[in-house]
Amino acid sequence: MSAQEERGALTPPTALYDHALRLLRASPDGVPPQRGYSPPRKAAAGDDPLSHEEAKSAVHAALSPLPDDSDTLRRRFERLGIQDRHRHLIRSAVAALPLPAEQVDAARTLGRRLVRTGTTTSTVTAGIALLGRLGGPEDVPYLRVLGLFRALTGPAVGALDVLDRRSAAVLWLAVHARRDGLQSLVHTLWTGDRQAVRPELVALPTTPQFVGSAVARRIAEAARLSDLLDHRPSDTGLLAQAGRLLVRMGCSRDDPSDLLAYRDAVRVYDGVVGRAGLLPPTLDNAAMLLSLALDLSSGTGVLLDWPPERRAVLLELIGRLLAEPRWAVAGATGGTADQRPRTDWIRRTGRRPFERRSATSDRFRVEVVAGDPADREPVEARVLIDGCPVVPAMFGRGPAHSPECLLDDGRLRAGAEPREVQLAEAHCTEGCCGALYVTIRRDADQVVWENWRQTMPGSRDTVPYPPAHRFDASAYDAEITRAETDRAWSWRTRTVARLIRAGLIEKPDLLSRWDASRSWIGSGFADPDTAVVTFWYLPGLESGSPERADSPLQFRWVVADDGTPPEEQAAAALRRLAEEDPKSYAQVCGGSRERAEELGFTWPDSA
Repeated sequence: MSAQEERGALTPPTALYDHALRLLRASPDGVPPQRGYSPPRKAAAGDDPLSHEEAKSAVHAALSPLPDDSDTLRRRFERLGIQDRHRHLIRSAVAALPLPAEQVDAARTLGRRLVRTGTTTSTVTAGIALLGRLGGPEDVPYLRVLGLFRALTGPAVGALDVLDRRSAAVLWLAVHARRDGLQSLVHTLWTGDRQAVRPELVALPTTPQFVGSAVARRIAEAARLSDLLDHRPSDTGLLAQAGRLLVRMGCSRDDPSDLLAYRDAVRVYDGVVGRAGLLPPTLDNAAMLLSLALDLSSGTGVLLDWPPERRAVLLELIGRLLAEPRWAVAGATGGTADQRPRTDWIRRTGRRPFERRSATSDRFRVEVVAGDPADREPVEARVLIDGCPVVPAMFGRGPAHSPECLLDDGRLRAGAEPREVQLAEAHCTEGCCGALYVTIRRDADQVVWENWRQTMPGSRDTVPYPPAHRFDASAYDAEITRAETDRAWSWRTRTVARLIRAGLIEKPDLLSRWDASRSWIGSGFADPDTAVVTFWYLPGLESGSPERADSPLQFRWVVADDGTPPEEQAAAALRRLAEEDPKSYAQVCGGSRERAEELGFTWPDSA
C-alpha cells in the first residue's frame, strides 16, 4: 500500500451532515441552490444481488437488535448487501420496528448518532426514520440540512412533517420548487425573513402551469398562511391569494390529496370565505370563489374534517355573495376576448354548486363539473355516494372521467349482467399510476356497486377495498337519467363535438369509407372554443385487408365555432366527412414520420 493509500485508509470518511453543512455555508447567503445537492460520490455498487424480499429480510436482520453506533450499523448493512438504493425499505422497516418503552431512549440516541455522524445514505436514512418517530425540536436543524441531499430529501421531509411542518415545507420547496419565479419566495422562507413573506407571497403567480397542488400546499405551510390571515384580517390581496392557493391544492387534474394533507385547510377556508365580502368584485375573485364552491359541494373539499354544518354554511355564504348584483356583474363582464370563456363559464356554472338536492339523491348523485377554463380544468362526472365524492376519496391520482365517457356511453347504467367500469385514471396514464374500477349490476329492485379495485403498476402494497353499495333501482335510474340529460354545464363547441361523436357512432361508415376510424373527439384543450375531431387512417381498412395494421396514422381536424347553433355546425361537419376525404383537410398528429412520408403526408414539426 502506498503512503497516499495508507493515509486514505486511515482517514475516516466525512459525516454526511458535515458535508452538507459545508456546502450550505459555501452557498451565497447560506441559501441552497435549486434542486439541492448531490450526495458525495462513492464507488459504484454494481448490480443489486438481492431480490426485493431478500433485501427486505436483510434490512430487518440488520436492525435487530438495534446497534449502539453508526459504524456497527454500516458494517451490518455492508455485510448483508444493503445499499443506498434500499433506503425506501429501510424507512419502512424502521417505521414498523417494535420499540418497547425501555428501548425508546436508546433508539432515540442511536437515531441522533446516525444523523449526525453517519457516513452513508443508508445509515443516515435509518437515523432520520428513527427521529421521525422519536425526535424532538433539537433534531430539526440537522434534518433540514441533511435533506438538502436529494437522496435524503424524502426521508427528511417525512420526519420533519411530524416534528416541524413549516421546516418540512421550506426544505421541500428548496429542493423541489424548480420554477425560477419561485426562487425569491424560497430565499425569503429559507432565511426566515418574516417581514418579506407577505409581499413575496401576494406577488406570486398561481396559475397551474406555475404552481401545482404540492407547491401550493408547501407554500401555505412554509408561509404559515393561516397565521398570516389571522394577523392581517383586512388584507384583501392576501385573502385572494389564500383562496387561489386553496383552489390549486384541490385541483383534480393535479393531486387533490395535497388539500387533505394540509392541516390548516379548514381554518384557511373559514378565513377566506368568512371574509370574502371584503374582496373587490373582480372576475378573478369571482372565479376563485366559484371554484372553491365547486370543491366544497362535490370535490376534495368535502372530505376535510369539518365541524358539523360548517361546510354547508360556507357554501351558503359564497352563494349569497356571488348572487349580489356587484358580483354578478363582475362575473358577467370581461375586458378582453380571452376572458370570454371564463365569463361564459361563470354564467353557466354560477348557481350549480348551490342548487338544493332531494334527500333521495344524497344517497347516489352524479355532478357534472366543468372547472375554470382559465386554469384548463377538466370536465368531470363526479359520483357522490352518501355525499362523499368517490374518486378523491378512493383514488386521488387523477380526476373523474368526463360525462362523455361515463354518461353519454351509458357506462353507469345498470343491467342484469355485471359490468366493470373505469371511473378514473391517473393524470399520467393507467400504466404509470393506475386507475379506479367498480363493477355495476342490477339485483331485482336494487343497483349494486361492488368489487372495487385499483390498479397500480409495480405496487406491492395491498389496497383496502370498500364494501359493496346498494341503491334503490328506481332512484338510481332517475339520477342517471337526470345526469345524462343535463347539458347546462356544456358550452357551444363542447356540444358540437358531442354531436359529431354521436353522429360517427351512429354512422361509422362516414369515416370507414376513407379507410379511417374514430379516435378522440372533444373541445380543444388549448382553445376550448374549437371542436377537435381525431381519427386513425389505415390503408385497406374498409376492404377488410388493412396494410401494416400496426402502423396507422392519426389525423386531427379542428372545427372552429362559426356562431351558428351547435346542431347546425355538427350537421355541417358530418356532411363534410361524408363528401370529402378528411385526410385532405385534417393534419397528421400521430403515428410515425416514416409512415407519414411513405404515404405522402407531411409530418408536423410539433409532433
